[in-house]
Amino acid sequence: MPETPPHALEQAPPAFDVSAVETPAFVVDLELLRGNLEKLASVQERSGAKILLALKGFAMFSTFDLVRQYLHGCCASGLHETLLAHEEFRKEVHVYAPAFKEAEMAQIIPIAHHISFNSPSQWRRWRPMIEAARAAGLPAPSPGLRVNPEHSEVEVSLYDPGSPCCRLGTRMAALQEEDLEGLEGLHFHALCEQDSDVLERTLAAVEQRFPKLLQRVSWVNMGGGHHITRRDYDVERLVRLILEFKKRWGDKEVYLEPGEAVALNTGYLVASVLDFVETEGMTTAILDTSASAHMPDTLEMPYRAHILGSDLPGIHAHTYRLGGMTCLAGDVIGEYSFAEPLQIGQKLVFTDMAHYTMVKTTTFNGVVHPDLDLYDPKTGVLRVVRRLGYEDFKRKLS
Repeated sequence: MPETPPHALEQAPPAFDVSAVETPAFVVDLELLRGNLEKLASVQERSGAKILLALKGFAMFSTFDLVRQYLHGCCASGLHETLLAHEEFRKEVHVYAPAFKEAEMAQIIPIAHHISFNSPSQWRRWRPMIEAARAAGLPAPSPGLRVNPEHSEVEVSLYDPGSPCCRLGTRMAALQEEDLEGLEGLHFHALCEQDSDVLERTLAAVEQRFPKLLQRVSWVNMGGGHHITRRDYDVERLVRLILEFKKRWGDKEVYLEPGEAVALNTGYLVASVLDFVETEGMTTAILDTSASAHMPDTLEMPYRAHILGSDLPGIHAHTYRLGGMTCLAGDVIGEYSFAEPLQIGQKLVFTDMAHYTMVKTTTFNGVVHPDLDLYDPKTGVLRVVRRLGYEDFKRKLS
């Protein structure tokens, strides 16, 4: 059985009235979010690094008025995230994608501050466009190259940028005959929900394999996967690593882009029990949410989502399998036990449901999309920021 991440067990029960939530709904607590941002701001101040919000992990732009007070900007994974960062965050915009189209680059170049190319061929293709914009006195991004450190400590291959034959980043052998002239940055991303000891070993691999590129660039983006706001994360080592790196390489600008650390343990998914189905020795509770449509990482990673008041099957007196609303047979959230029998209409609260949830949701089967709610403990107000309905479902189709 996939394990519940220990950090998910740390999240306290919500401060808002769960009975007031119309389900299904993602609810983000602004004070919990602020707490993470203050930790990240401290890392920035002490290390000199700049931290970016990775929109691929958390893109709830109704929170950007708060987030921009602490972070330097956003990193985007393509045109649409670039536009969102430009329009809603309005600070630095950093862009990376495995490849770009000409129509995309025409929109990205005027609004991006940094752009990391996945390969030398992409740099060669789009270099004239960037240089033409600069020559004309127009805005243009600082160009960099994403490298592959060829160092892997990610356990799940689906999320491992260092897995064999991975398409992400340029390997050392591919740079031997390349002209690096004009490149101003180096980007690497090889972590996933990991501590700073993994960054230390990964950074050593980068320095060993790409010294020529490091010598010539002015900025280094150390990517994401840094679990900085997790309670047991070694922040002191991270600060030391960055300071020592800057000292070794001439005080280069350093960027980190942890999408998950920004929103870690700041949100909930509230769902209701709709029905019970009796099968061979197991009672399945049908919820008005879905593993595949609303929290796909529980199937992809996989991991066991934590529900407040629950435990592993058999620990408490009443064990249920929790099933989702789609027709997918495998749309099963997992098996959980509760001290008291579940009731139709009862609300269940899943923890740590802010990052890699809203950005990955689908409307497969036409299932109702969860509301996007914000809770502000300072005012005690819980509000629905966005309610997606039939028209949103229809607009995705033709």
